Amino acid sequence: MSAHTAIAWQNARNILCVRVDNLGDVLMTTPAIRALKTASPHRRITLLTSQSGAEVARFIPDIDATIQYDAPWVKHGTPPNAARDLAMRETLADGAFDAAVIFTVYSQNPLPAAMLCHLAGIPLRLAHCRENPYQLLTDWVAESDPGDRVRHEVQRQLDLVAAVGAHIRNSRMRFEVPPPAHSSVAKLLSKVGIKPASTVIVMHPGASAESRRYPPDQYSIVARSLIDTLDCDVVVTGSAAERELADVVCSRAAATGRVRNMAGVLGLGELAALIARANVLVSNNTGPVHIASSVGTPVVDLYALTNPQHTPWQVPNRVLYHDVPCRYCYKSVCPRGHNDCLRRVRPDEIVEATCELLEDCGASTAVATMPPMHTRVPRTSLHAVRSPAAS
Repeated sequence: MSAHTAIAWQNARNILCVRVDNLGDVLMTTPAIRALKTASPHRRITLLTSQSGAEVARFIPDIDATIQYDAPWVKHGTPPNAARDLAMRETLADGAFDAAVIFTVYSQNPLPAAMLCHLAGIPLRLAHCRENPYQLLTDWVAESDPGDRVRHEVQRQLDLVAAVGAHIRNSRMRFEVPPPAHSSVAKLLSKVGIKPASTVIVMHPGASAESRRYPPDQYSIVARSLIDTLDCDVVVTGSAAERELADVVCSRAAATGRVRNMAGVLGLGELAALIARANVLVSNNTGPVHIASSVGTPVVDLYALTNPQHTPWQVPNRVLYHDVPCRYCYKSVCPRGHNDCLRRVRPDEIVEATCELLEDCGASTAVATMPPMHTRVPRTSLHAVRSPAAS
């Protein structure tokens, strides 16, 4: 970075952060956003993001304003609309931003967002990029994932902003749960008979991608086994549309009176408060895992091997998977039709991992940035495995 560029970024006060994918992606970007926020006095951060990203942004103190946008280069259910995209250009131009930082996973192309920011007249534009962007980006970091290395998504974004002088020592993810959400959850748990001193395991069996969903009937076995083994209470979470899925998970343990279906009951702040209250979260690799990483709750992560970069960050965890030759397919639906990377994880392995976490966290709170992954097959560390290119 030239001295002129360094001074320009140091003087940038009004910064647009572009992260137009999902809730978990926004959370994994919070350390980089905080680095930008604190690198220079009096900075204002605006997040351009998706609907789910805008929802979680309310709980991230380093974000001053949010602009919601269904970008046509990201998967969502909104039909394309050129007029809406042109209106967004005007909205960004009216924002008079000094700089834009475009955050992407390595398989996403930053150039559509770069073009939008260029047309909006934002003078400084930064992103990872695989090809030479010429004038579309004023500053760019050559894409190295996954050919040369595989980094956790949090580290990837921290490395990006470090290129323009934004550094931070505390790289924890952030989700600030409001006090009313804590109070609401405490009352809700009391109402369903869960005592303040009870061991609480939260289970989240849903995920936006089919390839990342562990079978609900096996989740049900886990729920019953956890109650019998730990004398704990299990709370099952999900969206309103996942209520029937949660019913299946609760079915084997219903007679115990120790499992509660709260799918569709909690707002996002309350979900985070419940996860913060939990002793352990057992979940598919989806948004609640990243909420747990943000609030410090240990995680048993049922990790479909669709990609290697989104494991729990800086919290005690066990990452469970079954190794398969087709690992890192980057697919929303298993291309082989068997989903063996998840389906072949046994319920007793999940129970064992949960018990281990409870025991370990009672003895020590020390964690590593990228803890080892646990599985029945020979264990492997995801960040040491080279990943194939996305298809």
